[in-house]
Amino acid sequence: MSGCLEVSERASCVVVPHHAQAAGLARRRVAVELSPRLGPETLADVTAIVSELVGNAVLHARPLPDGGVRVAWQVGPQSIELRVTDGGAVELPHVRRVGPESLNGRGLSIVAALSDRWGVVRDGLGQCVWAELRHAA
Repeated sequence: MSGCLEVSERASCVVVPHHAQAAGLARRRVAVELSPRLGPETLADVTAIVSELVGNAVLHARPLPDGGVRVAWQVGPQSIELRVTDGGAVELPHVRRVGPESLNGRGLSIVAALSDRWGVVRDGLGQCVWAELRHAA
């Protein structure tokens, strides 16, 4: 697709608007694209991670110059990589410690729990938060 971050030749992506409905739009698109290729448990983890990362991008970061947030995914033989790219924020994304009464602040804790590894890459355009999960081939 045009305007997508090229993770590899076989990567797919979608650009969603930088607004409150973005996480739901991205989650539905990823679910439709990946449901034939992933088992239900892995698909549930993938859509939860996408939802959290896009929600964080909308809440904490600026949009990309085109006004959107880019969501890319690549399914390999044993793992799937997810990337959410936004225009960046003042602070790097990090896991926060929150109490049981807190209403928010658990997004990256969820990503860390569901993925095998995750991280943040910054470049001149913004930042990309990525996560990788193993899956059964």
